[in-house]
Amino acid sequence: MKEKAVLELHGIVKSFPGVRALQSVDFTLREGEIHALMGENGAGKSTLIKVITGVYEKDGGEILLKGIDGPASIHSPQDAQNSGISTVYQEITLCPNLSVAENMFIGRTKGLATNWRKMNQDADKILKSLDIPAKATQQLGTCSLAVQQMVAIARAVDMECKVLILDEPTSSLDDSEVKKLFGLMRDLKAKGVGIIFVTHFLDQVYEVCDRITVLRDGKLVGEYEIKDLPRVQLVSKMLGKELDDLSDIKGEPKEEEENANEVPVLEAHQLQSNAGIKPFDFYIKKGEVNGFTGLLGSGRSECVRAIFGADHVIGGSVKKNGKDVKIRKPLDAMKNGIAYLPEDRKIDGIVGDLSVRENIILAAQVLRGFFRPFSKAKTYEIADEYIKLLNIKTASADTPIKSLSGGNQQKVILARWLLMHPEYLILDEPTRGIDVGTKVEIQKLVLKLAGEGMSVTFISSETDEMLRTCSRLVVMRDRKVVGELKGDELSQSNIMKTIAGHEEEKGGESVE
Repeated sequence: MKEKAVLELHGIVKSFPGVRALQSVDFTLREGEIHALMGENGAGKSTLIKVITGVYEKDGGEILLKGIDGPASIHSPQDAQNSGISTVYQEITLCPNLSVAENMFIGRTKGLATNWRKMNQDADKILKSLDIPAKATQQLGTCSLAVQQMVAIARAVDMECKVLILDEPTSSLDDSEVKKLFGLMRDLKAKGVGIIFVTHFLDQVYEVCDRITVLRDGKLVGEYEIKDLPRVQLVSKMLGKELDDLSDIKGEPKEEEENANEVPVLEAHQLQSNAGIKPFDFYIKKGEVNGFTGLLGSGRSECVRAIFGADHVIGGSVKKNGKDVKIRKPLDAMKNGIAYLPEDRKIDGIVGDLSVRENIILAAQVLRGFFRPFSKAKTYEIADEYIKLLNIKTASADTPIKSLSGGNQQKVILARWLLMHPEYLILDEPTRGIDVGTKVEIQKLVLKLAGEGMSVTFISSETDEMLRTCSRLVVMRDRKVVGELKGDELSQSNIMKTIAGHEEEKGGESVE
């Protein structure tokens, strides 16, 4: 092994039916370092973590661990734990009804033989050594999320941990809680623990990490010292777009429809929800296609969910055509002519056991009221009209929607909202996981609807698609709005620079 390396991966390969999730990936973690593992959705981060922790069996390559001669044999999470590898996941997996000490030692005591006094003393000693503000006898559920995360880390570290993997540990924490967690991470680093930090928050990476490894499409892009990789370069490596090679990808030139006297169809001021986004301002005008862009986890979806009332709104105000409105739940939004195609069609979109016809009329029936049902003949008339309009490939209107392809399921949900004839349509990842032909159909439909006067907010992980479709982009980073681009400013390069924070390189370091 390399000097000071606590974990080394060489040529790791992992395949699933039809997909090569990891293609000969190398990775090195040193003692006493915090190492960020970065990449967009589908890059291979989760698969790599699961190989390291024994959840998945690797198909090729080797794992080397300090203190073990030859390749390590890790075939289960228990093997990983016994080898000194501990993981703390985004969702806390402890028991809130038990005490802090019980959570720390659960599975490591022997029932009736448990020496409770000694267990509490040992727990307090560990908590004190790591400066965790909790008591051994305290019920875990009474602690803040940050302290619960720290207790999970304390449990992991106490098991003679050499490698600590933190998978999105800050996603549910506020700024002060993140600072406490970072303090604990730095303490562990000083004790020689190697930490793998998986996160979508760029600011946090540059605040606490020493090195970065970037994955893309299951392949290793590179391993970098934090000081040698300015943020804009990190973004370009994650997205697979080198700044020198970028060209603007645009369809027909979009006419500038900005009119200072035009009242926005919808305007939000300092809107905030319980999903952790910072208060933001937003507006959209009649016939405009705009969008939210940013890396995965930046807060794109949370913003539109707040606009639609899908998440609990805790602050801010909304105007519709210049008049104050209260949108506290999706039904309020629907009554105000707002429609929303959600990011996850499986969970928030389709009702799998219902037919295509029943899924199409669902939103209209909710607005109409269930005591005033559409006639069966009317529902068939509506379904047949939209199946034809959107070229939905289905055996019949009565086919269960779960038996359709992903692209056709997406068209059914789109039909559901178009049936409402909304004034404002929100499309969150409408083309994810569908074939190229259907993607183009949906993009053309969006531009056609805008041409007919509908306002559309379009969100896609594919920035090329956003540039072809939108005339204005709101740029997000770390759950806050960091810029807006329109007209000649719309380019891959400017999007990445805005996400990165318009930094300048000075003496090899990046500053904002």
